[in-house]
Formats: sequence, C-alpha cells, structure tokens
Amino acid sequence: MTIDIAGLPEEHIAFAPSPLAELCMALHALSQPAHHPGLASWTAATAAGLDPCLADRLLEGDFMWRSSFSDVFMAFAGIPGGTGRPSATLAEELDVLDKLDDERFVMAALEHCWLALYNEGGGPSPLTDARARARVLETAAARGPGRLEFSLRLLDDTAGVRVWMRRLLEDCDEAFFAETWRRIEPEQIADARHKTEVLRRRGLPAALQEVSAALSVDEARTTITVDKMLNGTATATDPETGSGLVFVPTHFGWPHLLVLHAPGWRPVVHYPVRNPGLPSPGSVELLQRRMEALAHPMRMLLCRSLARAPYTTSELATVLGITPPEVSRHLSALKKAGLLHTRRQGRYAQHQLDLGAVARIGPDFIEGVLR
Repeated sequence: MTIDIAGLPEEHIAFAPSPLAELCMALHALSQPAHHPGLASWTAATAAGLDPCLADRLLEGDFMWRSSFSDVFMAFAGIPGGTGRPSATLAEELDVLDKLDDERFVMAALEHCWLALYNEGGGPSPLTDARARARVLETAAARGPGRLEFSLRLLDDTAGVRVWMRRLLEDCDEAFFAETWRRIEPEQIADARHKTEVLRRRGLPAALQEVSAALSVDEARTTITVDKMLNGTATATDPETGSGLVFVPTHFGWPHLLVLHAPGWRPVVHYPVRNPGLPSPGSVELLQRRMEALAHPMRMLLCRSLARAPYTTSELATVLGITPPEVSRHLSALKKAGLLHTRRQGRYAQHQLDLGAVARIGPDFIEGVLR
C-alpha cells in the first residue's frame, strides 16, 4: 500500500492516540481472541464480566470490528475541513462521529458489503440510488441474515442506528473500556511523544522505522510504502479533503497494521505500540519467496537431507540421483530465500537447512495475512 506525501510539510504529520480507534481494537480482540494470544487474560476476564444484554447488542454490529475495521471509528479523518486529528476523550470523538454526514457514515458502516467499491471511491450512495441499495442488500444477504437485517436498518433508519451505535459504545466505555483506557492511555501518549521527537530530530525515515519495519519512504520523500498483503493508495495532500497524515498507536492492535485509505478521507496509519516481546514484522516478499522455494518437490527432498546434517553439492547429487548443476540450482533458490547455512571446510562448501528460519514461516504467514 502507498501513501502519497509529495509536498506534505513535516508539521502536517502527527502522532496521536485515539480512544475511539482503540475501542474498536478492543472490541476486535474480544470478538477474535485467537488473533491476540498475548491478550488472552484480558479478553477472557472482560468477556466473562460482560452483561449478557450488552454482549448480545455487540453481536448485532460486530462485523464492523470482527473481520474488518470500519472507518467510522476514525471519524476525525472523514470530516472535510476538520482538524484531521483524534480528540483527547472518547466523548469528544463520539461527538466528531456525530458530525460525520449520513452518506459517509453509511458508506463506512457498510464497508464490509462492498469493500472494493468503497476503497475505489464508492460510487452512488445506497441512501439515494436504488441499484446501489439493491447491491448492498444482496451482498449483505449472502453474508447472513444478521448482516441483512442490520443493513436494512441502517438504510431505512440511519438516524436511529447512529443513536443506537453511540449508546452501545458509551455502554462499552462504562462496562470495561474507561478503566482499560485509563491504564493504557499514558503508554500511548508517551509513544506518540517519542515518535514525534524522532520525526523532529532524525527525520521521517527514522520515525517510520520506529513505527514498524513494514513502513518505508522513498529517497525523494514523496511516497510511504506499507508492506501488506493488500493493494491500495491514499494521498495526504488532497486539497478538498485537507492535507495531513496521522499515526495512531494501539495497545490492542498487534499483529494488525491498518491503513485508512478511503477516497475523501485523510490517511491514517494505526500501528501497534512496539513491545520487546513481540516479533518484528517480516517482509511479505521474503515470506512468499520462502514458501515458493519450499513448494518444489525436489527441494523438499533436499530439505529432508539438509535438515539432518550438512552436505556438499556432490553428496546431495549422489543421495538424490541428480546432477550437481541441478542441485546447485535448487540450493541457490533456498539460499535466496534465506533458508540455508553455508560454511566452507577446506575445498568444499557444506550446506545445512536453517531450521529456525523454516520454523518462522508459519508465524510469519499468520502475522502477514493479519497485518
């Protein structure tokens, strides 16, 4: 994914916590605890303490935070002429959400129904266009009766759903989030201040590396690239939307690294606060290269030997009954994927499989697809 920042003044790049965005991630962790094993004690205790009525209400709209992350939780980025930055309290951010016009609110809430169209510019609004409405309801119906019922409510009684959603989020705040936010907000404020200082003193490339190894910027400082299994573009210099780029830290987010890139919204990068106990994100390109290298049947046979002991090229050719040049080609693919250790012993080079690198492929794949 790319973010166009050509001509963006550095002072228009901000780091700031968002209580509403963090509430979204907390709700996601509750609905998908398998994504967040490090939060197991919090999710178990919080889920056990939820009032059954509140738990049932959360199920009505959980698609907005369960499998995708609705942009309504970053309403500050969708207000034309607004500050483009989060507010200090959940109540203030809910007030900003109330200012989001109905069309933007509905499009963002229905993102799960037409994700590609939404990210490409949306097309006609289902609030006013019969064909768009029919398409949304058809997609919602294919995802289950609950999605269809909610989508109908949203289209037919947008104001009522907005009141329902605000009350639901306020009840979540009272039930568990306010106490949680008091605990984690200082960490997020400190993280935002630190990265702001890095940006000021050492520049954007250093600040991006502080955010995540999955972020980079070109030498001309015109484009930020986010290493994700997803294609998308955003601009931080749209004159109609307003220029600016915000980085929002999250305690609950890992391994997700989110980029708000909807047309007409300012871009936002929602990044997990770095924890020494968490692995650094691996390159999606390297992961693909490793999986492709291991998928070849002959290389799998080579790995069977190389996992047990070091071998020379000639020894592997004898074991597998193929020519040394063929072995060399397969070893070259494994070496480019970073899966081999090679050491010289006299005139010979001995090769052995890097078991640690192979063992990381599973976790790297999970982290990559969830990122």
